[in-house]
Amino acid sequence: MKFFSIASLTLFSATAIFTCSQVIAETGNKASNSAVIEALSSEVGKSSQAIARLRTEGMAGVDRFWQAYQEKWQGKSPSPQNLEWQRWRAAFDAVCQQRDCFNSRLYWYTDLDAAKKAAQATGKPILSLRLLGNLDEELSCANSRFFRTVLYPNAKISQELRDRYILHWQSVRPVPKVTIDFGDGRKLEQTVTGNSIHYVLDSNGQPIEALPGLHSPQAFLRFLERSQQLNQQYSQRPASEKTEFLAQYHRDRLSTIQSEWTADLSKLGVSLALPNLTTNSATNNGTPSARTAAPLAMTKMAVERPLLNSTNSDRQQTLETATNETIWSQIANLHLKESELDSSSQALMEMKKAPGVNLKDVLPNFQRLVALDTVRNEYLMHAKLHQWFVNQEDTANVEVLNQKVYAQLFLTPSSDPWLGLLPVNTYTGIENDGVRIPIN
Repeated sequence: MKFFSIASLTLFSATAIFTCSQVIAETGNKASNSAVIEALSSEVGKSSQAIARLRTEGMAGVDRFWQAYQEKWQGKSPSPQNLEWQRWRAAFDAVCQQRDCFNSRLYWYTDLDAAKKAAQATGKPILSLRLLGNLDEELSCANSRFFRTVLYPNAKISQELRDRYILHWQSVRPVPKVTIDFGDGRKLEQTVTGNSIHYVLDSNGQPIEALPGLHSPQAFLRFLERSQQLNQQYSQRPASEKTEFLAQYHRDRLSTIQSEWTADLSKLGVSLALPNLTTNSATNNGTPSARTAAPLAMTKMAVERPLLNSTNSDRQQTLETATNETIWSQIANLHLKESELDSSSQALMEMKKAPGVNLKDVLPNFQRLVALDTVRNEYLMHAKLHQWFVNQEDTANVEVLNQKVYAQLFLTPSSDPWLGLLPVNTYTGIENDGVRIPIN
């Protein structure tokens, strides 16, 4: 499929412009309406300035642009050769700073300081996406593309994001791309490696939660709802209580994950003897748990906290050892219902699939893979992140935490410029092993 930039497309016909102008004239004030029209201009400078004006309006600019053209494009699946559609789509993506924005209609900041100002003004937390490549480009990393298909268009998720979050994305590094040239004009373009993570930041930009990799729509929605409540409670705590409050939240979440994992294994007939761990503030007979009591005496806590954390680690290791690839697939099958895509996501998949491909053949397997990603990412990677928050391991600063995530969770450290793709101790038969480095 060929993709078009605003600059590469020809100007609309006079009839199309006149028709759109009639619709726009009824949507708002003259200055804003002119930006909506000029965003589609074939003059790059005029188009860029109009898009910049719309972006100063935030979500209102996104809504204004959508409302002006909603009747023309909603529910339509124009062909890639439709230049009018491609021009409008490219302009809308630029207003939102997200590819396929017509299907989610979300406004994204690309400057964290601006996002923090918006968060401080509204009292909302920031959902900060870190990815390889750029969210407004077709060939960003695979997970971010799946977010644009599985998560952001979902009606409930989109509404939650619009109402309760300030959205921000930042590229960690360019995404590696591979082009297979068949020598007869046919090419296959894909991306390789790369992962993405959503951080929840308070209005000062401090991380309070994080969700690594792809999760099902229902799991992602629960995460958003839970994190919004966490931010509200965290922001109301005195500064002296914030650290322990956040650590306690993550201890409880880690314990919940391990309990849910254990329950899934039990459904499959796998019984485990795990080290005992009480998750609530009191045991069944009302006696406070050790983890709740420990902070009451700070010196005592310094001695006992490592022992309590060690119990969590032992439980995690026992669960990981008991879960092989076959069992992972069986656990994923327990959660298939949560991975079902809504009509908006399916419509986007239908539009993007290759000619001749039947969505009914693709969708079931894709949803199974989403379910598998969900349980593995939640039970393995999210659990590890909770442990880092409990131990306060590089979690106070989002940039430092992100370096740790990409190095230790995603195994693509910034110290490796080749992202593990460069052959080591392997003969390729290609001069310099195919490495080409530009000469400055």
